Amino acid sequence: MVTTVKNNEIPDFAGDYVLKEVIIINHIGKKIDVKNIMTELNIYESIFKNAVTGSVILADTTNQIARMSIQGLEKISFKLATPGVAYGKEDVVDATEETGEPYYIYKVTDRKQATPNMMIYTLHFASREFMRNMRTKVSQAYDGKYDRAVIDIMQDKDYLDSRKKLHYEPTGNANKIVIPNLPPFDAINMIARRSMANKSDGVGYYFYETTSGYYFRSWQNMITNQGNFARPQRQDFYYQPLKMHNESESTDQSQVERGYESVEEYQFINNFHDVVANTTLGTYGHRVISHNLFDKSYDVSDYHFHNKFNKTPHTDTVENTYNKSPIAHTPVDYDNNDGISDYAESRVSLQTTTPFLHDKEVGTYGLDAIQDGEKTGERVSQGNQVTMGTALKLTVKGQSYLQPGNLIRFHLKDVNADIDKDNPVDPRFSGNYIITKIRHIVHLEDYKMILECAKDSVATSYGEVHQGVRLHRDGIHKASKSKLQIEEIDSDIGY
Repeated sequence: MVTTVKNNEIPDFAGDYVLKEVIIINHIGKKIDVKNIMTELNIYESIFKNAVTGSVILADTTNQIARMSIQGLEKISFKLATPGVAYGKEDVVDATEETGEPYYIYKVTDRKQATPNMMIYTLHFASREFMRNMRTKVSQAYDGKYDRAVIDIMQDKDYLDSRKKLHYEPTGNANKIVIPNLPPFDAINMIARRSMANKSDGVGYYFYETTSGYYFRSWQNMITNQGNFARPQRQDFYYQPLKMHNESESTDQSQVERGYESVEEYQFINNFHDVVANTTLGTYGHRVISHNLFDKSYDVSDYHFHNKFNKTPHTDTVENTYNKSPIAHTPVDYDNNDGISDYAESRVSLQTTTPFLHDKEVGTYGLDAIQDGEKTGERVSQGNQVTMGTALKLTVKGQSYLQPGNLIRFHLKDVNADIDKDNPVDPRFSGNYIITKIRHIVHLEDYKMILECAKDSVATSYGEVHQGVRLHRDGIHKASKSKLQIEEIDSDIGY
C-alpha cells in the first residue's frame, strides 16, 4: 500500500487546511497532542472584541481530562494555515510556542458521557492579553498623543505586557487623560472613544485583536490608506458557485480558486433602512448640548448626517463619492421640505466638558471645548453606521489569511438580472464590505469560515439609479385632510 504525503503548498480542494497538531500543555508543562480526538475547533475574532477567543471539542476515550489534570490553567498550541498561502505571520493562525503565542484554556464545559467508553467536552480558550486584562488594573495619567498612551498600556509589564504586534493608526489629537483604576481593555476603549484619525475626519477608534496581532485604528483606516487611497479588496466573493467562472474577471481560474471565492450561504442580518432605530439612535440627526463646567456656559450642536456624509470615507465612496449615502435626503413629511437629517431633536444628548481640567484650554477630544458637541455627534453617527448599517453574514471556505478589518467585495446577482441585462448585480447590496467578525470552524474533513461584514454606503447611488429622472420636492407627500380631525368622546347627544 502506497502512503500519499500531503503537499502543504497546494490545496487539494477549497476548504483544505494544514493543522499538524493540537497540543495541550498543562500547568506543570506536560504536553499531549489531542488532534486525533478533536471533533471541532472554533476561533472567534471581531473588531468589536478586545481579544481572540475559541473553543475545541474533544471526544475523549482515554480520560485525558483527568490524566492531564485539566482545570482551566492550561495552554493550547497549534498552527492553522490554508495550503499555498505565503505563510507570513499574518497569513496563518500561529499559536505555537516556537513562532507564535499559545492561547490560554480558562474553562471546561458541556462534559457528557456519549458512549460507555467516550467522554465529550469543550475546552474554551483565549489570548494571554484576555487573561492579563482580568488580573491587572490601570491607574495612571497619560499626556500627549492618544496612540502613545495605548502603546504604553500594551507594553507595560504591570498591565497587558503584550509581546504581539500592535498595528496602530496615529491619532491626530492629544490630551491628558487619567485612567481611574480600570482594566487595561476598558482603559484603551476609553481612549479609543476620544481618538480622532490624523489622516481623515473619523472620530472614534476600534481596538481589537486578530490572529495576527492587535489593531488600534479608525473605521476609515480599514477602508483607505493615508485617508485618501482605496485599500485593495482582500478577496472577491460570488453567490453563484456553479456559474461563478462566467462572472469572474479571470478566465483561467482553477476550480479550487473559484471555490475560495464561492459563497455557500448568505444572510442579511440587518440593513441600514431601519429608519426608526437609526432615527432614535441619532444616526441622522442629533442635538448635543455641552455644559461647560469651567465657565458655566453651554453650547448646542446639531449633527446633520447628509451634510457630513461626504467628509469621511465610506466602503463604496473612495473611488466615487457621488450620493452613495444609504438613505436619500428627500422630504419625509407633509411640509415637503425637511429631510430625515433635518430633525436634530430626533436624539438629544447632554454632556459635560471642562477646559483647564489639566491646565489646558481644551475639551474632551483635545480640541477647543466648543467642538465637543460636534465631535460627539459625529462619533455617535459613525459608530451607528457600522453597527446599525447593512450587516451581511457569509459562509465561505476557510482562508486563514482573512482577518477582521479586511475589505472584501461581494458580487450579489440581481434577482432581475435575466431580464435586466444592463444591471447584472444588486445595485444596493453588492459592492465593498468590511469584515467585522470571523468564526473559523475546523472539522476533520474541511475548514470553513463564517464572516460577518458591514457596509456604511450603497454600491450604486440613488442618483445613478434614477438617471434622467428629476425628482421634485414639491408634492411628494400629500395629506387627504387639511387639519386635525377633532371629536369629543361621549359628548352630549343632540336630538
